[in-house]
Amino acid sequence: MATMNISLPDQMKSYIEDQVASGLYANASDFVRDLIRDRVAKRDALLAALEEGEASGISDRGLDEIIEQEFAKFPSE
Repeated sequence: MATMNISLPDQMKSYIEDQVASGLYANASDFVRDLIRDRVAKRDALLAALEEGEASGISDRGLDEIIEQEFAKFPSE
């Protein structure tokens, strides 16, 4: 496994130390690896959604119609 040194503002360093102290992470490296995994997963999900949207083609509905249909899915109070 590779080692990387980074510089952080004191506030970020304290936050990481608090997360480790809470028991959620074994050490700062575990915390940073978790952040990176989360970032990669979000990026992959966004790229998949963009590809799906692009593959769906061009809509013949206008923006107002799309918004109206989307809001119609939610029950009104």
